[in-house]
Amino acid sequence: MRRIGIMTGVVGEESDFKARIAAFSQELQRLGWTEGRNVRIDFRAAAGNAADAHKYATELVALAPDVILAAGGSTIPPLLEATHTIPIVFTLSVDPVGAGFVDSLQRPGGTATGFMLFEYSLSGKWLELLKQIEPGVTRAGVLRDPGNGQFAVIQAAAPSLGVDVSVINVRDANAIERGVAAFARFSQSFF
Repeated sequence: MRRIGIMTGVVGEESDFKARIAAFSQELQRLGWTEGRNVRIDFRAAAGNAADAHKYATELVALAPDVILAAGGSTIPPLLEATHTIPIVFTLSVDPVGAGFVDSLQRPGGTATGFMLFEYSLSGKWLELLKQIEPGVTRAGVLRDPGNGQFAVIQAAAPSLGVDVSVINVRDANAIERGVAAFARFSQSFF
């Protein structure tokens, strides 16, 4: 019997999660995998709690599954710490390269692979859109998670658009307040 471990960062009782797991199970059945007959699925839901995420990652790895599905970005780091041998397939990662989950999109390396939330190279287009909406913009603040590679893409696009960009890390509450206040001032003058 094959084993699949599934770890999510949400509460396991949430209806969205249940619907996704039901769809996952239906697709497995369509492919000939029936839970209890030829596959066993073990679930863990960390519900946003970092300590639980580490505990559940260790528990899943101890069950020796053939593969682990990491549903949500917060579940990936504890799983990568808990195992270097079990394949991990992740979903909903904003920037798996910038976060260090994989070496590159073309050649992930290691044991992790998965799906991005969106292609972060598109981030430079956001700055282009801003210039189209407000051609006079010369300075922009970018709210971001410090572990995310999107800012590098925006920063690379900025000189050709004549925009000076500054980063505002979302983990810095004072910077977020300053960024929101600056955005409010900008939007009042624009609208």
